[in-house]
Amino acid sequence: MRKLRWQILIVLLALVAIGALLLGEQPALQQVSSVQPAVGGVYTEALIGSFGRLNPLLDYYNPPDRDVNRLLYSGLMRFDGRGLPQVDLAETWGKSQDGTVYNFSIRPNVTWHDGEAVTSADVAFTAELLRNENLPIPEDQRELWRQVEIRVLDDKTLQFRLPEPFAPFLDYLTFGVLPRHLLESLSPEQIIDAGFNLDPVGSGPYTFDHLVSENGQITSVVLAANEAYYGGRPFIDQVVFRYYPDARSALTAYHQDEVMGISQVGLEVLPEVLVEPELRLYTGRLPRLTLIYFNLNDPELPFFQDASIRRALLTGINRQWIADNLLSGQAILADGPIFPGTWAYYDEIEHINYDSTVALNSIKKAGYTIPAEGGNVRTKEGFELSFEMVYPEGGSYAAIVEAIRQDWMQLGVQVIPKAVPYEQLVDEYLESRTYQAALVDLNLMRSPDPDPYPFWDQAQITGGQNYSGWNDRQASEYLERARITSDIAERTRAYRNFQVRFTTEMPALPLFYPVYSYAVDSQVQGVRIGPFFDPSDRFNTFTSWYLLAKRPLGADLQVTGTP
Repeated sequence: MRKLRWQILIVLLALVAIGALLLGEQPALQQVSSVQPAVGGVYTEALIGSFGRLNPLLDYYNPPDRDVNRLLYSGLMRFDGRGLPQVDLAETWGKSQDGTVYNFSIRPNVTWHDGEAVTSADVAFTAELLRNENLPIPEDQRELWRQVEIRVLDDKTLQFRLPEPFAPFLDYLTFGVLPRHLLESLSPEQIIDAGFNLDPVGSGPYTFDHLVSENGQITSVVLAANEAYYGGRPFIDQVVFRYYPDARSALTAYHQDEVMGISQVGLEVLPEVLVEPELRLYTGRLPRLTLIYFNLNDPELPFFQDASIRRALLTGINRQWIADNLLSGQAILADGPIFPGTWAYYDEIEHINYDSTVALNSIKKAGYTIPAEGGNVRTKEGFELSFEMVYPEGGSYAAIVEAIRQDWMQLGVQVIPKAVPYEQLVDEYLESRTYQAALVDLNLMRSPDPDPYPFWDQAQITGGQNYSGWNDRQASEYLERARITSDIAERTRAYRNFQVRFTTEMPALPLFYPVYSYAVDSQVQGVRIGPFFDPSDRFNTFTSWYLLAKRPLGADLQVTGTP
């Protein structure tokens, strides 16, 4: 929220008083003019990070590149804030009744920034590259595209044939399409270091203009509005992205009028941004879930197999205190593994509030007591409510784990924290199922379809990502049905039932969803930001942002009456 200086407040109060005195001397106001967005202006944003390559197939591991590419390129499909598919380059699409064949028609008026027509061959060419092991493509995407048959039917229509029904397939069609006529002569290895990546040609709302370098380092990228953009010409004429090493230097650049926006506001500068009078803060939920896994198949920890104990442990964590005090309010409490605000989220899902008394009573009811011989750890049949919890090194994880340890200590539950590098946590603990408890993040970035199957289905217990080992046939049936049906209503019902089952059994403890904060100067109008599936989603509505406005013809202030 912006705060007014007290001097401005006094002036405003004086103006209100004067207005009240003059009200009786003025004719009645019947119509007040409005303003309309006008074309023009330059928007400059600070990106946190460095320039890499302006190629959508090479930007997966460099968010600043994805931010720029979001305005340069288009995908066959895109998704709205609720995770529902929308056409982008595609004009229409359809699928077979069994969900294995998808047909797409490309808009007839779409052109590349060099004037060439965008064709189905361009889409097929890009999809073929997604199969290549020499490009930095996530393995799950590469493996999927290796199984998909691509057929170019004509210049504007193409078909994808899947070996079996897979409802989340549309997620995989949001990749930025590359121009075949400029890259087909290059091998995938050559594309990685091609000059194209420094002078790109896309089909998005902005065209590449030029790079700015200082001392051999690229410091800025300049884009210009695409006059021929199929979605309508953007209002803002030019966009300049400037690179900074951290949020602190980006905020300094704002103070020096070098930029109008800051791509990411971290906790280290959040308090200062909040009191900036002309800097507006926008936040959106990230597609990431922080949760605690339990190894449900560890015979030495039988209490993890008791759903009442698992629920009691969640009830005994003061998650709101953690979000407010350790994360500066930059988190939303989680009720399950499906993100709120999306089409698959069940609004009536049970919310478990913090209540240490209820948690303690549940533990006592399960038969765990303080030993007569002394000690603070509850036991039952020789088993102590004590276990090791691994967590990632760095960030705020240590403080979060300590807060949880303190909360559970009040219940007679002992936690032994252990910090390890994130990669080691996954490879040596989760993958091998040798952990007892683990605090981790499930990162579903760029995956609008919820598809919780990989993390919770029975089939993923061995060799998959069902790290908790949750062996629940009922939940698995819901996930399997939702993954193969093409009916959105049926998928919604299946996911609703899954969420209810998850909350009842609580195989892992959902803690919170982090949020992404983005700052833009108040002179930028039309900014609307919703939930994110990637931070670059903040540009979903960028073509509607504007810096200049005009009064429409015939909309002058009109008055009636006589003094």
